[in-house]
Amino acid sequence: MNVQIITDHDIPAFAVVPFDEWQHLQERLEELEDLADARILSAKIATGEDETFPDSFVERLLSGEHPLKVWREYRGHTVAALAAACNVSPPALSQIENGRRNPSAMLLKRLAVTLKCDMEELLNEEFAVQN
Repeated sequence: MNVQIITDHDIPAFAVVPFDEWQHLQERLEELEDLADARILSAKIATGEDETFPDSFVERLLSGEHPLKVWREYRGHTVAALAAACNVSPPALSQIENGRRNPSAMLLKRLAVTLKCDMEELLNEEFAVQN
């Protein structure tokens, strides 16, 4: 590497490198940061602190399907089982999934805890019932 050191009172103050070498150093640093981020994410996935989702799950959410239904089915719950776990009737849960009813904040919280997701992930403005 071709480096020029500039001193101030005989103490190194600056290192000057050719621009193309500087760009290469920046690219390498970004690669190393990406690798470090990937290792952290892999460790979180391995410990269960974070999770990944299959394409089919993401595609269903992006297609506009109600997120509550997508999460419920992804976690392997029937309407009846999720309703029982969240202390709500199956018809009420079905109405929420079909956009005919909005969940209360308390129910939304119980659903999120049971489905192991954030409350916001269960909301879909498209399905919100207008009052």
